[in-house]
Parts: sequence; structure tokens; C-alpha cells
Amino acid sequence: MKGLVILGSTGSIGRQTLDIVRAFPDRFRVMGLAAGSNLELLAKQVQEFSPKAVYYAKGTANEDAIPRNGWRFTPMEEMVQDPMADVVMVGTVGRAGLHPTLAAINARKSVALANKEVIVMAGNVVMAQAQRNGVEILPVDSEPSAMWQCMRGEDREVLRILLTASGGPFRDRPLHTLDSVTQEEALNHPTWRMGRKITIDSATLMNKGMEVIEANWLFGVPISRIEVVVHPQSIIHSMVEFADGSVKAQMGPPDMRFPIQFALSYPQRWVNQELPKFKPVEIGKLTFEAMDMRRYPCFRLAIEAGQKGGTYPAVLAGADEAAVGMFLSQQISFGEIPKIVESTLSAHKSVQYPSLEDVLDADAWAREYAARQMAD
Repeated sequence: MKGLVILGSTGSIGRQTLDIVRAFPDRFRVMGLAAGSNLELLAKQVQEFSPKAVYYAKGTANEDAIPRNGWRFTPMEEMVQDPMADVVMVGTVGRAGLHPTLAAINARKSVALANKEVIVMAGNVVMAQAQRNGVEILPVDSEPSAMWQCMRGEDREVLRILLTASGGPFRDRPLHTLDSVTQEEALNHPTWRMGRKITIDSATLMNKGMEVIEANWLFGVPISRIEVVVHPQSIIHSMVEFADGSVKAQMGPPDMRFPIQFALSYPQRWVNQELPKFKPVEIGKLTFEAMDMRRYPCFRLAIEAGQKGGTYPAVLAGADEAAVGMFLSQQISFGEIPKIVESTLSAHKSVQYPSLEDVLDADAWAREYAARQMAD
């Protein structure tokens, strides 16, 4: 049995990870569960899986609701170092996953990474520590997972990565109406069901820009050789072109349990009858479109930050998390998200070869600067 720690257990990735555990009860032992403030759901998870370590945001109401069945309150960085843990699923959002990811790498655990901001913020630090410790990062995002699966068994002579994007809910919406997008509209993604923050990032396509940066760090492919194409059906999750011109595509229904299970079962593939089957006749056709850069300014900002490098990607991630938070709390409009991110990036003085401390300082500065713009 694999000892499993799940960071962000009450979020979308965490819940679906536990679906995989339920499908294979003889293959996993849940060692730790870490959540934020959703203690009602965490209590049910603790009751069902009896972890030995539990973390949640202190000061949350109803802490006594969590059944006392032998667990110990454990900070995430300590939880991931449990000698009995084999795999750590990082399903948190934003910077909250950075320190636990580094702790898991230093403890030589397999890291299933669903938090793209960790790599975007501190790719040089994370990948250097992973290399030193002989740890392979197992990508869980559907698109980086697809690239990874296409590259398995190949010689890594990659000419080009074709990263697919659904285009989000506003692919066909008139440009002049984008500033007036409501929260409800932005959270209504046409093909995927995800957490609130990543759903907004999918509407702005910031997530796709971050995936370009993530792929650059994970696979060593230059940003100039990563092309994004709009694929509304979300069936092809990414494609890889090799030296001889051959192209491999990873396909399947838009269901995050597929990449989650592959990361957890790696290097094996397990039969799971509960996952939906690929039905090409019902799908009918697969289409591709060029991306309209005017529609997705956040994507452009992410690519520019990734090309500049240094601490620009950390500022990108911090400013975006702050701006999306302000939009979700109805403090700013949808159209102000890219404006806040862009002005924050423009004001930043980058450190070209950042340490972890430089990354954290840049992130903190970006959040503060973004918040000040709203106040102004």
C-alpha cells in the first residue's frame, strides 16, 4: 500500500484524489489530510479515512466537529515528511503549496503536483531541489500530464509542444462586453469543473500562460517552442511533436480523475471502471482554432513574465492571486484583473537568479502592490 498525504483535501483536486482512493482501497493508506476552513467536509474525510495527521486553518469555527479518532494536528511541512508517506498530492491553491512541496522533495517523497503556481513562482528552486534529491515531479494538471505521458518512452528530442485550451466561457463573447462579465458567468466553465480560483484563471486564460511556464520548467522545452491552440471539446489535452515530425496526442474525457490516477499509479496504469469511457463517435469531431490574443490579456502577461524570467513569474502569480481574490469578493470587475496584474509587473524590479527568499519577497510585494491599486 502507498502511504498518501493530500494537501487541499477539501478542494476539487483533493476530493477527486479521494475518489481514486475509494476506487482502490487496497492500494492506499491515507496518512495525512490538510484543508483550509471547510471543516464540515474535513470531518467527514477524517471519519472515513482515519489519517494519523490532520491540518486545517486554526481559528475556524467548529473545530470540535472533527472526530478525535487518533489523529494529531500537524503542520503541512511536517506532515509531508512522515516516514510512512510515499506520495504527496499537492492540491492546494497558490503560494500555500510552495513550502510543503519543497519539504516533500527534501524528504524524497514522490510529489504529485496539481498546484501550478509552485512551479511558476519558484521553478528554478523547485526543480534544482528535485534534481538534487532524485525526486521526479509527477504533473497532475491535465495538460502537463498529457505532455508527460506523450514523452514517456521517447528520447526527449522535442521540437514543439502543442498545448490545448478550451477557450473558456468567453471564447465567442464580444470583446467590448468582457469588462462587464459577472462572477457567475466567469465561474461557469464549459467543460471542466474546478475550484473557484482556477476557474477564473481558466476564464482569463492566465492558467494557460502559467502552464506554458510550468512546461518550460518540467520538460526543459523553451517557451518559444510551446504553442497554445484553442480546442473547444477539451478531448485532446496536449500534443508533442518530435524530431522526425511525428506528433503524439493524449486524449480522453475532460475528467481530472484521469491525470490524478496516473500520477498516483505511476509507472503503472490501473483499470478503473468508475471513470468515463472515451466515445469518439458520440464526440463527432475535434476542432482547433488560433488564439485571439486580444481576448486574453492575462495569457499575454504570463508569456511575457515567463520569457523575462527572474522574479517576474513570482510577481505574476502573486498579483493574479490577489486580483482574482478581489474579483471573487466583488471588489473589482473582471476587466480589472489583467490591468492590476500588468501594472504590478510593470512596477517590479526583478532579481534575475532568485533564491527562495527572493521569490517569497517578490510574491509578498506583488500582493501588497496589487491591493494598493484597488485602494487607489
